[in-house]
Amino acid sequence: MPTKRQAMILAEIVRIYNETGQPVGSKTLMNQLPIHISSATIRNEMAVLEDDGLITKNHTSSGRVPSTAGYRYYLDNLVQPSAVPRPVFDKIAQNFNHDYREIDDIVKQAATILSSLTNYTAISLGPENAQVTLTGFRVIPLGSDQIIAILATSAGTVESRVYRITGQLDTDDLEKAVRIINDQLVGLPINQVKTKLVTEIPRLLSQYLHSATGFLDLFGDVLKRAAAQHYYIGGRSNLLNFVQPDELDQLKSIYQLLDKESVLPSLLDLDQAATDDEIKQPPMTDHRILGPISVRLGDEFNNSLLSDYGLITAKYHVGQHGDGMIAILGPTSMPYSQLIGLMQLFSDELVKKLFEYYGYFHTDDS
Repeated sequence: MPTKRQAMILAEIVRIYNETGQPVGSKTLMNQLPIHISSATIRNEMAVLEDDGLITKNHTSSGRVPSTAGYRYYLDNLVQPSAVPRPVFDKIAQNFNHDYREIDDIVKQAATILSSLTNYTAISLGPENAQVTLTGFRVIPLGSDQIIAILATSAGTVESRVYRITGQLDTDDLEKAVRIINDQLVGLPINQVKTKLVTEIPRLLSQYLHSATGFLDLFGDVLKRAAAQHYYIGGRSNLLNFVQPDELDQLKSIYQLLDKESVLPSLLDLDQAATDDEIKQPPMTDHRILGPISVRLGDEFNNSLLSDYGLITAKYHVGQHGDGMIAILGPTSMPYSQLIGLMQLFSDELVKKLFEYYGYFHTDDS
């Protein structure tokens, strides 16, 4: 466990290295530390930090850089979120100041704004609520053999897909099937809808339709798409800012990793409860509905592709509408104080926009 002075030196090494990208020497520290310490004393303290594995020597200079363990200690014990400058706050508000027809449009915009503000890769995940219900289903004929199926949920999700239908499912049967779905399933939680789709609904369709061939597959497909968690990624190309020419193959593999939605829950650690590496936050205000912010580093991903990366995630809560998440993926040497402060504020603004959306549609529907 570092002493108070060693912790101060470690925090300063992290700050200077993150700002400059250059190894930090004792002379630089002597001029930057808030208290006067001789260069010899600083070197002795740095030697202890190096023995403890918190800093490491750079091969190209005599300076030191934070190790992954050093970053972890800094994040767990020393980091202090920075205040967000007013112009940044105004830019967030301005970029969110649009009318949104679907909840996913807001979530997608969040990833775009966050990547633009930070010049890192941003990931956003919309609020997920186990109590989301089916609010409507309709089918519109487009021609002799095509229809568009539209499904809506109480979360504000609207999914529409074009399907080709067989001649066995005539217009009358299609209308009856839609009425059965709306009569039997609207108002039920999505999980119950999925259950009834394989238990009760097939029996009802067989009683009232000449043929339901293909309809259950059609409805099941559009339901699955509407209920799926939708991830949005902004600023993929920002990853190019942190790789060397000989690392392009690794970058290509990371691109492919981010394209796999099946991998993103593991990357974002969605299945894990909050852990000890969550950053302690100040008391919430009445308007702050912000879940824990956490940071994962290097080998904590269990993926060698990300050994030189850090991921800052912020969970947010939108009341009865559920929980979501935003994240920033960048190099290990990100300016964590600034970014954590930004993530706190950004989450607040995102939650406000989501509440605006839900409030508008609730009022509109009443």
